Amino acid sequence: MCGCSKVIGISLYVLAAVSIICNIILFFPDWSTDYTDHITEEVKYMGGFIGGGIMVLIPAIHIHLTSAKGCCNNRCGMFLSIGFAAAGVSGAVYSLSAASLGVVNGPNCFWAGNSNGTPEWGTPFRDLNASYLENKEWWSWCIEPAGVVEFNLTLFSILMVTSGVSMVLCLIQMVNGLFGCLCGTCSGKE
Repeated sequence: MCGCSKVIGISLYVLAAVSIICNIILFFPDWSTDYTDHITEEVKYMGGFIGGGIMVLIPAIHIHLTSAKGCCNNRCGMFLSIGFAAAGVSGAVYSLSAASLGVVNGPNCFWAGNSNGTPEWGTPFRDLNASYLENKEWWSWCIEPAGVVEFNLTLFSILMVTSGVSMVLCLIQMVNGLFGCLCGTCSGKE
């Protein structure tokens, strides 16, 4: 149980850091600060920073400390790790939801949006009957920021993967904590 907690805690540190970094990078499409007034709405939800980052980092710290020598021998510590892991699950679900919405709705970009073809800022893929993911030629509709569709898809996809893995690891820790609390400890000492 202690070894499992240690691996989960360290893995959650890495996943939380990746989530925070991805969310911060999403604020700078085309690697520029010129578009701060036209950030994709789902980036502002800060799912990667708050959900996949902070809400996963806090359980990671507790789970890692639970795995320290002698702490796994504490049934109360293992019980508390269940609650912290549940908070991590809820953070991961929030991050996954925000990132999924970001992928489904597409980016905010400068595009020829209205009927007379005058370019404007908006989300051209939000209200379509078909998915822009299946029609790669539609990606060229976004004039500025350059490559924003690929930029958002890549980072939101990374957020979806990290939050999914974080959720699974936190669920495993909940089961691990439950067994540690009910069945005894890993050290063999009572």
